[in-house]
Amino acid sequence: MNVLLVLAHPEPASLNGSLHRFMRDRLEAQGHSVRTSDLYAMRWKPTLEAADFPARDAAAPFDPALDSLRAFETGTQAADIEAEQQKLLWADAVILQFPLWWYSMPAILKGWIERIYAYGFAYGVGEHSDSHWGDRFGEGSMTGKRAMVVTTTGGWASHYAPRGINGPMDDLLFPIHHGILYYPGFEVLPPYVVHRTGKVDAAAYARIEQELGARMDTLFSTAPIPFRRQNHGDYEIPALTLRPDIAPGRSGFGVHQVPAEAQAIAEA
Repeated sequence: MNVLLVLAHPEPASLNGSLHRFMRDRLEAQGHSVRTSDLYAMRWKPTLEAADFPARDAAAPFDPALDSLRAFETGTQAADIEAEQQKLLWADAVILQFPLWWYSMPAILKGWIERIYAYGFAYGVGEHSDSHWGDRFGEGSMTGKRAMVVTTTGGWASHYAPRGINGPMDDLLFPIHHGILYYPGFEVLPPYVVHRTGKVDAAAYARIEQELGARMDTLFSTAPIPFRRQNHGDYEIPALTLRPDIAPGRSGFGVHQVPAEAQAIAEA
């Protein structure tokens, strides 16, 4: 299988750099083909701007969505954007690896998403009608592919627990899992998180390698997060709100996942 590793850390000698090399070697040892987008090493330009679309009408106001659509459809995107899109199309699985900075991904990785997720490529695809609101949230151009987040934090695991001061890790990653990965159709796997990075000694690193190695070995068999699909009846269209009989009285990120008991029944 083909695996794309997207690394967003500026220091090759860091813990993230070491874990990236470990994942690459483990996946290759399993017989997978691995490619890497090391964003800092590539000096990736994170800002989406008019210069990304050299064939656009320079006299017209810059429209990030429509200009990206025209460039995508006519094959006139910037070369670096096109190259990264081709990597996504090549990949059967994508791993986003980054330190959790200020409760999210580093700006360079967000900029990678903003520039390569062109209108017509990652969004704005499929039929839009009163019964089908585009191919997204479980459908789309990345359907059939898997995605996973590997992230590191300086804080303790308890800081990111359900009652921890930083908020639950699943909630912090929801915009990435659901909004960036599930939206264009990826099956999103549970993340792998390393806490207390400043306290990782030899024993802790050995444990991390064992755990992360197991995750790499099961990359194509681990059950994905059971997010609800947009166009399969759970949501009222075009309002895109859950039907009143689904999770009544509840709100928040968790309602957008199928409960474990319902998932078990559906798979039986």
